[in-house]
Amino acid sequence: MPATGNTGGAMARSTPRARFDAKWLIIGGAVLIVAWLTLLPLIFLVWQSFMTPLAPDMPARFTLANYVNVYTSAETFRLLSNSVIFAGGAATLSLLLGTALAWMNERTNVPFKPLIYALSVVPLVIPGILFVAAWIMLASPKIGILNLLLQHALGTDAVFFDVYTLPGMIWVDGIQHAPIAFLLMSAALKSMDPSLEESARMSGASIGQVVWRVTLRLAFPAVAASFLILFVRSIESFENPALLGLPVGIQVFTSSIYEALHAYPSDVGLASSYAITLLVITSGGIYWQSRMTRNGSRYATVSGKGFRPRPMDLGRWRYAAGAFFLLYAMLVIGLPFLVLVWSSLQRFYTVPSAEALRHLSLTNYLAIFHYPNIGMAVWNSIVLALATATGVMLLTAIVGWLVLKTRIPGRWLLDNMATMPMVMPGLVIGLAIMIAYLELGGGIYGTIWILLIAYMTRFMPYGMRFNSASLLQLHKELEESAALSGADWLTSFRRVVLPLLKPGLIAGWIYIVIVSIRELSSSVLLYSPDSIVVSVVLWELWQNGQYVQLSALGVMLMLVLFVFVLVAQMIGRRFGVQEV
Repeated sequence: MPATGNTGGAMARSTPRARFDAKWLIIGGAVLIVAWLTLLPLIFLVWQSFMTPLAPDMPARFTLANYVNVYTSAETFRLLSNSVIFAGGAATLSLLLGTALAWMNERTNVPFKPLIYALSVVPLVIPGILFVAAWIMLASPKIGILNLLLQHALGTDAVFFDVYTLPGMIWVDGIQHAPIAFLLMSAALKSMDPSLEESARMSGASIGQVVWRVTLRLAFPAVAASFLILFVRSIESFENPALLGLPVGIQVFTSSIYEALHAYPSDVGLASSYAITLLVITSGGIYWQSRMTRNGSRYATVSGKGFRPRPMDLGRWRYAAGAFFLLYAMLVIGLPFLVLVWSSLQRFYTVPSAEALRHLSLTNYLAIFHYPNIGMAVWNSIVLALATATGVMLLTAIVGWLVLKTRIPGRWLLDNMATMPMVMPGLVIGLAIMIAYLELGGGIYGTIWILLIAYMTRFMPYGMRFNSASLLQLHKELEESAALSGADWLTSFRRVVLPLLKPGLIAGWIYIVIVSIRELSSSVLLYSPDSIVVSVVLWELWQNGQYVQLSALGVMLMLVLFVFVLVAQMIGRRFGVQEV
């Protein structure tokens, strides 16, 4: 009896307070961090959009002048038209290409099948500025290799390709983001019971009829969601409109925000008004996506019954489908990479020829190693990528647990806050953070810390996606067993939850490292000479007309990222991570 009494007393003395303090201190800190990262910049952005100086030498006052200028100007309607046409066209092209590749990979006996998934996701590691620069070298009306080769072969001066047009911008952005549609549609097709498609084939329907009348109709929620995600991704694009649109006067919202900030004097109020408008558009897209997914149950075909899809026999069209994939791989991977390699080996950019072959040199690669601040840029990029990935995955693991594993009132609000940056374009996040920390002071602006804040804000929704998917698979009995064994919340979370989340944590960590190194749209507004990163160096090289040095740095960066992905996938497989 005495022993029992002592044990009960020890438990009473040690358990409640220790568990409460450790648990709510950590969770409360995570909630405050999420609110600080998401709400603070947004509040300052909205506030700044209402501030206008009455004269250049006078302080700003609260007015509606910025919104009056924006919504009564014909220029705004031109921006809206260009933005919607560009984003809609690019999203449609990406969806068509990605869906076709996903269908071939998941439903047919197309050749080269083992390569389709691997090569289809490779463009995700190519920085956007390099992809656009490569297509300028390929399809510029004056220096584009494709144009010059066709003109020489046909003996004409006609321009066959011109990326400095709205269709050209749509083409480049569309093929660049097709891998996103491929991944989304592949996931949908993998989980769809193919019995209805097989029944249609047995009833005499052709392959085209099966795809149009059965597959796409059943996959409609995934198709609609993919289109809206691609639309939002394209409308927030910065590199494409900046490199292809600005030189010929084709402006969209992102390029107009950049120009307003880099005008003299800077018109931060106008840029903020444009940013709020762009934010409303992207939020509307995500809202309609969520509305569509609410009614997705009527498209459900997955039940408790197992199934194994039988590939459709394409017959003589099998090799035509294989040729289509090889053409896609050449357009998205082969030609851009080859033109960058060729450019990097030239002292000055020239079209491939026998004469140019005699002047191949590694001078540009050596020049990159002596480029001002390149060592600092590489170091900053590595530190930011590792810190962002680690911080985001740990933060969202706590937030995801709170949202999915508790019944705390208002947890839906925390979920919305953590995913809010998904509808905030990178340039808008950069602008909001710039305004907030210029007003707050504290010496953060112009340091690497403000870039870390921007990266964590922008990529927090991706961490939520990876961690939430893993948390949904964990049964509460595991934590209950740990608690019955005497473990407090912190011990249970550290020794039970996090190890079981390891596949999702690693996959998300790898992805965030890659996208952090590629990030430009936020960085270009927030960097300083002491916090410069590799993506900004690429931007500066392009702005300075140093195209061959840009190509050399781009080739090295792409190779490093490819190797990183391969090594990360090998390590990830040991922890159950199948796809990254």
